Amino acid sequence: MPDRKTASKSARRGASTPRDGGAPGASPADAATFADSNPPPPRVIIENVRPEVDEGRYPAKAVAGEDIVVEADVYADGHDMVSADLLYRAAGDAAWKRAPMEAGYNDRWRAALPVRRLTSYLFTIEGWVDHFRTWRADLQKRIAAGQDVSIDLEIGAAFIRDAAKSAPAKDAEFLRNAAARIGGRTGVKGRIEAALDEHLLARIRAASGDRVRYRRELAVQADPPKAGFSTWYEMFPRSASAKAARSGTFRDVEKLLPYVAGMGFDVLYLPPVHPIGKTKRKGANNAVKARATDPGSPWAIGSKEGGHKSVSPELGTLEDFRRLVRKAREQGIDIALDVAFQCSPDHPYVREHPEWFTPRPDGTIQYAENPPKKYDDIYPFNFETPDWQALWAELLSVFTFWMEQGVHIFRVDNPHTKPFRFWEWLIGELKKQDPGVILLSEAFTRPRIMHHLAKLGFTQSYTYFTWRNHKEELTQYFTDLARPPVADFFRPSLWPNTPDILHEYLQRGGRPAFVARLVLAATLSSNYGMYGPAFELMEREPREPGGEEYLNSEKYEVRHWDLDRADSLRDLVTLVNRARRANPALQSNHGLRFLVVDNDQIIAYAKQTDDASNVIITVVNLDTNWTQSGWLALPLADWGVAEDEQYQVHDLLSDARYAWQGSRNFVQLDPRVISAHVFRLRRRKGAGWEFA
Repeated sequence: MPDRKTASKSARRGASTPRDGGAPGASPADAATFADSNPPPPRVIIENVRPEVDEGRYPAKAVAGEDIVVEADVYADGHDMVSADLLYRAAGDAAWKRAPMEAGYNDRWRAALPVRRLTSYLFTIEGWVDHFRTWRADLQKRIAAGQDVSIDLEIGAAFIRDAAKSAPAKDAEFLRNAAARIGGRTGVKGRIEAALDEHLLARIRAASGDRVRYRRELAVQADPPKAGFSTWYEMFPRSASAKAARSGTFRDVEKLLPYVAGMGFDVLYLPPVHPIGKTKRKGANNAVKARATDPGSPWAIGSKEGGHKSVSPELGTLEDFRRLVRKAREQGIDIALDVAFQCSPDHPYVREHPEWFTPRPDGTIQYAENPPKKYDDIYPFNFETPDWQALWAELLSVFTFWMEQGVHIFRVDNPHTKPFRFWEWLIGELKKQDPGVILLSEAFTRPRIMHHLAKLGFTQSYTYFTWRNHKEELTQYFTDLARPPVADFFRPSLWPNTPDILHEYLQRGGRPAFVARLVLAATLSSNYGMYGPAFELMEREPREPGGEEYLNSEKYEVRHWDLDRADSLRDLVTLVNRARRANPALQSNHGLRFLVVDNDQIIAYAKQTDDASNVIITVVNLDTNWTQSGWLALPLADWGVAEDEQYQVHDLLSDARYAWQGSRNFVQLDPRVISAHVFRLRRRKGAGWEFA
C-alpha cells in the first residue's frame, strides 16, 4: 500500500504530468493498476466534449476571427470543488495556451477558443480537484459564521507552500510570500485578507496539480470569413449578352458586375466555362438530337479545343477570364467556378487516357445514366481504375490550375458519386496550397452522405431547403441543422432555385412564393444563393407538368434576360442583402431559434448575437394566396427587455416601425403586398430609439 504521508501530500500537490480522465469508469485491468498506483488514481471525469466530430476523427469547422465555444462535462466524486482549463494551440505551434473554463448548470463547463488564423487548431481539456478553492470557499463560510479560523489558515498556508514547489518561477516566489503571511503569527484579519486575495487565487490556479487531461486532442479547421457568411449569384456567361442575337462572353459578364454587386452579392458563380463536346450533344429542352445551332450543356465538358483546363472559345480567352476575376474583385465579388469531374466523348482525356473510364463489352465507353435516364453526352471517370493514382493527381491539378488563375471558390458537382477517400485526400492537398480555399458541395442525396462530405472538408453544403416548404418541416429541419452535432461540421447553403430545380411551390405561388423563399433562404442561413436572372425575374414555367426542369432551360440554350423589367424582384433582393450585411445576427447560424405563432401558415424565428446587441425577428406568410395573421410570442427576457417595457420593431424591408409591448404581439401579412417582415429590435434611449 502507498505510504499514507506520501499519498496525502500527493492529494494536495498532485502529479506533475496530467493523467487521462476521459473514461468515466475503469476496467478490471485498470483497477489492478490503480491498486498499485502512487499517487492515487484521478478523481475527475471529463466527457461530452463539444465540438467533437466522430470522436475526433474529423475537425469541427470555424471561421477565422471568431471565438469557438468549447464545452464539456467536468465533475468528480465528493463535495470538493473542481476546476478546468481549455488548452489550445494552432497547428505548428509547440506550446499550449490556456484559458480558464467557467462552470455552468449541471457540471457543464465552457470557454472560448480564439480562432485567428487560417489554419487548423488543436484543443483539449484539463480538470482537477481544486483543493485550494474548496478550502477557500469553506474558509469564507466559517468567517461568515464567526468561527475561529486560525487553524484553517495554517492548513491553507500548507496548500500554498506545496503549490509553490511545482509553480512556474514567476509565480513561486509570490506563493511562498503569501504562505508566509497566511500562516504567520500576525493579526488574523491581515491573514484572512491575504488568503482571500484574488491575485492569489489566479496564481495558485496555474500551480494546481493532480490534473486530468481529456483522452483526445481535438481539431478545429479555420476557414475564411466567406465560408461562414456569403451571398451567391449564379449566372450563365453565354446568356449575359445585352443583344438577343449574340451569345454572351466574359466581357459581357464583366459589364454585369455592377448589377450583381448592386444587389449585394459577393460571390458570382459560373457554371462550367470549358469547351463543350459535340458528340451526343443535347438540344433545347434536353432533346436527344441537337440542331446545328444548339450550344449544348456546359456540363458536357471537353472538345478538340481542350478540357477542364481550357475555356470555351465562344466565351473568350483565358486572359479574358483572368481579367473578369480581377474586375469582379474590384467590385467586392469573388468568382466561383463549377468543377464537374466528367467528360464529353470528345474530351482529350478520352483519347489520351481511356484507362480512366469504364469499357463496355461492345468496346464503347460507359456513359452516365440513372436508369431509365441516359446521359450519353458525358462519361464518368472510373475511380477504381488501376491507374487511380495518376487520375487523382490529374484531377487535383484541375483545381490547382484554376487557383493559379485567381479562383479560390468552387462549387463541386455531384461529389457524392466520387469516393470519399478521394475527397479527403484532395481537400487536404488543396488546404496545403491555400488554407482559404472554399468548396461548396452539390450533393442532393441521403443525409448521412451529405454530412460525411462536410466532415471530409467541404466548406459549405447544399441542403433540402428547396423541398422544405411547410412550417413544421422547415422548423424541424433547420432546428436540426442549427444544433450540435450537425452544426459543428455542416454549413448549410440555401438555394430557392437552381438550373436543375424549379420547385412546385414557385411554379404555383407566383410572386408571393418567390418573396417568401428569398426571405427564408437569406435569413435562415448565413450562406445562401440564387440562380439568376431566373429568380429575380420569377421564371416559373416547367418543362412538363409535375416536373422540376425549367422550360427552355439555360442548361441547353442561350437565353436573353430583360434585367430592367418593371416586375423584377431586384429591389427587394437588394434590401434583403443589405439587411444581411448590416446585421451580425444574420451572418451566423449560432443564434437561430423558432418562435411560437398561433397560425400554421405563418413561420417566425429569431437570430441574435451572443450578447443580444443585435436581434432580428423574421416572420413569413407561407400561404401564397391569402392574408394570414396571428399572435407572436417573443423571448423578451433573453434579450434583456422587461415585460412592461415598450420597444420598437423596425421592418428592414418596408422601413415601417411598430411600437410593441409585452411578449405577445399581433402580426398580419398580405401576400399581395409582401409575404414577410424582417424586424430589427430597437429599444428606447432617452427621447429616441436605438437598435438592441
